[in-house]
Amino acid sequence: MGELKYPDARILVFCKAPIPGKVKTRLLPALSAKDAADLYKRLAYRMIDCSLKSNLAPIELYCYPDTCHEFFSQFPGLDLLAQQGDDLGERMCEAARSSLAQNGVSQVLIIGADCPTLDQNYLELALDRLDCHDAVLGPAEDGGYGLIGLKTADPYLFSHVHWSTSEVCAQTSQRMNDLDYNWSLLPLLWDVDRPEDLERLNHA
Repeated sequence: MGELKYPDARILVFCKAPIPGKVKTRLLPALSAKDAADLYKRLAYRMIDCSLKSNLAPIELYCYPDTCHEFFSQFPGLDLLAQQGDDLGERMCEAARSSLAQNGVSQVLIIGADCPTLDQNYLELALDRLDCHDAVLGPAEDGGYGLIGLKTADPYLFSHVHWSTSEVCAQTSQRMNDLDYNWSLLPLLWDVDRPEDLERLNHA
């Protein structure tokens, strides 16, 4: 691995253990629970591999519900950390806070593990924008977001958000405005959460 472009940043990949019936449940019954878990596994592997090969910043893999699943052992040398918190907002806030507390770390990107349109170029764009903004947000077509970049971990950004709804990105944007952040909205992403997304993925 060569010199990292953003050694003062961290890319925090949020990843669930690919357990049938626990991931990609909105794709059931179009897919079986096993096939949905296998799809999540493929998407997660692609995202982690892409992040590692980007040579942009150190990667931290935030695992849920813990670090014990055999899937996480495929990435030797990668920092494995268990997500901490009662909901997704608390877990993201705690991960950002913990990473930013490290010596020399000034910015973090938090990304999901299963967004097929989030690639190395998108990560680099996010870090470029974050250099001159307080925060960046990568909106998803379903109203959520696939990436958030921060220089501070303010709990207000993550509290009382209606997670897994079409309101997530709008609520987070409003909170950034409330905090008077100078923030940047990144290009639109799409992910694979609905049966109709499967055909789109096959033609991507």
